[in-house]
Amino acid sequence: MQLARVIGTVVATVKNDSLEGRKLLVVQSLNARLEPQGAPLVALDAIGAGEGELVVWCRGKEASFPFRREDTPTDCTIIAIVDSDSHVSNGGGAR
Repeated sequence: MQLARVIGTVVATVKNDSLEGRKLLVVQSLNARLEPQGAPLVALDAIGAGEGELVVWCRGKEASFPFRREDTPTDCTIIAIVDSDSHVSNGGGAR
């Protein structure tokens, strides 16, 4: 699991049937100081996140766990919204 900031939305004119009605968002991964790191990713939203929110995301087979795994083709999923930036250790030290 990693922290990210939602920086945009994705509009898809054609999707896999199991993704109908599900929101795709662009997320920017963040380091311990909440600074951007790496390239932005497209993530499937499992919780109703919105643009600008601090979120937790996961990759790999765990990304499909919030959904029916055999029916949802995802490798990157938003699984939580962080209520406030102050809930995160910004010092980069031990957690």
